[in-house]
Amino acid sequence: MANSKDYYNVLGVDKKADKEEIKKAFRKLAHKYHPDKGGTDEAKFKEITEAYSILSDDKKRREYDTYGQAFPGGGARSTGSGQGGNPFAGFDFSQFQQGFGGGGVEFDFGDVFGDVFGGRGGHARTPRGRDISIDLEIPFKDAIFGTTRTVLIGKVFTCAHCRGNGAKPGTDLETCKTCNGSGRVHEMRNSILGQFSSVRTCSDCDGSGKIPKEKCPECKGHGVRRQEEEMHISVPAGIDNGEMIRLPGQGEAIKAGTAGDLYVKVHVKPHATFNRDGVNLVMNLPVKMTDALLGTTVSVETLEGKTLEVKIPVMRHVEELLRVPGKGIPYEGSRGDLIIRLEVALPHKLSGKAKKAVEELKSEGL
Repeated sequence: MANSKDYYNVLGVDKKADKEEIKKAFRKLAHKYHPDKGGTDEAKFKEITEAYSILSDDKKRREYDTYGQAFPGGGARSTGSGQGGNPFAGFDFSQFQQGFGGGGVEFDFGDVFGDVFGGRGGHARTPRGRDISIDLEIPFKDAIFGTTRTVLIGKVFTCAHCRGNGAKPGTDLETCKTCNGSGRVHEMRNSILGQFSSVRTCSDCDGSGKIPKEKCPECKGHGVRRQEEEMHISVPAGIDNGEMIRLPGQGEAIKAGTAGDLYVKVHVKPHATFNRDGVNLVMNLPVKMTDALLGTTVSVETLEGKTLEVKIPVMRHVEELLRVPGKGIPYEGSRGDLIIRLEVALPHKLSGKAKKAVEELKSEGL
């Protein structure tokens, strides 16, 4: 190889090692040799970080395997961007520059040690309340044509007395002394790699930067309170059994943040006459044998409760389907069809006169 360093040997892995093996090997050596962790071989630590920066990058690794070196511009990731879900974004890595001698090798600490600290980056995020879910059972007809239901829900609401600011009505808010109005507190904490600076939401003001001079007597200054309240839920036409309705911002409230979402799972009661098949309604209709042979007109009650006159033609089979357009389930400004499943109903017992008539039909070859 053109490069005298054997990076695989530096990390103690085989040339066929996958990314996970390489990561584990580097992590083990980094803990051992890092200067801030008591390691005495700074040069060794720089060497293993250099090896990892090459072997953890697919493009650089291919170049190294082929030419014995990786070329500039090969896509090394910088630790300073704070982007791409790096869990180390927001931490202070300045002490590591001393360990590296201020130089040269760049790689993503978050990729290697992300499981040590967790999280998804150091960018400030607006606090969000908890999502909640409820179950709602409705009749079949309401699922087809839509409805509005009123339900009693117990959850955390924004305090109506103080309108969510936590202050007694008529009193003022003042700057939080803990965070000086920023809503965030910087703190130092120790880790396996040394001391890190991080930022968290101020617990005294819940991130608002303001605290009440006098607390609201209803919510005790929290700006939110748990209570029961009636909510009106609009169920859209054509909803199916088991479908979920999402109501943004109707979940649990939180001070100095946005409320979560409310999810309503709909359970549809079966209907005695109608079933659903996509956007169509299906019903069974027994037909007398004579009507099946001669044809007839029958009255059918629709799901809306209206009477529909349906002409049944002469049937050629004991079971046939009859389609009535536009009497099915509403969807996208239109409606599906009503499918009537015709079934010839044979008599259980024949009178003497009826039996004689059937015998005559039999003599006719029917």
